[in-house]
Amino acid sequence: MNLFSDTSIVASQRPILDLPVCDFGWADALAFTDELASMAIGQTVISFLNANNANLMMKDAEYRAVLSRQVILPDGHGVDIASWLFHGRMFPANLNGTDFVPALLTYMAKPKRIALIGASPSVLKGAVENFQKHTPWHEFIPISDGYFDVAESDAIMARVRAAKPDILLVAMGSPKQEKWIDRHVGPGHARLVISVGALFDFMAGEVPRASETVRGMRLEWLHRLVHEPGRLWRRYIFGNPVFLYHILRHKLGGGAKQSRPTPRPAGSRFF
Repeated sequence: MNLFSDTSIVASQRPILDLPVCDFGWADALAFTDELASMAIGQTVISFLNANNANLMMKDAEYRAVLSRQVILPDGHGVDIASWLFHGRMFPANLNGTDFVPALLTYMAKPKRIALIGASPSVLKGAVENFQKHTPWHEFIPISDGYFDVAESDAIMARVRAAKPDILLVAMGSPKQEKWIDRHVGPGHARLVISVGALFDFMAGEVPRASETVRGMRLEWLHRLVHEPGRLWRRYIFGNPVFLYHILRHKLGGGAKQSRPTPRPAGSRFF
């Protein structure tokens, strides 16, 4: 059974620091995800691996275990460097959530119900408004901001279940959002669940995007550092060298594995 036996798409994964990451170009990534959101049963959870998440994973065994149960897409130049070192080639596409999710919603011709959890109340409101302008054929349902007490999680998920969404977007930052999804979100809540990080901030216009040229060079991290130095300097100034240390140590230690087709994605759950 190949990785995508429940869809028409066939592809492989590349291990990055022993975490399987999907080896997709844009066309296959969009088609695959659209199929998952349209399935009659089951649920797939999608997250993204970038240099910062990889650093967190290397020191947090619980977070690594959570990611291993989800479908992982490549995000940014750091994982490209790792792929080149481990497998001799970069990923076909930079499928970061900030670009991928809006592109996915545009790609989906059939109207979907999309629930949103995360960010501040004002950012959530602005994101919903701009999502609706971006793809008016979909319905966007704000469920909760991201600052609720964890004891409220079951009540929030009851609201999600009542909304009957096809897709659930969760924006709490890593590793919180991935762990929260793993603990509280189940197949009855949505067919497709995506961890989206700072996407709501971008959609609400709270954080400016880099130019297409900068994004094409996979240097949006530098643009974000310039615009949010107080929040992001530690992640990038210290985090990028730490990530390079991890991949070089892994490479020299013989930990890299070959690309390979793998079984059904761990992020897919079925009734």
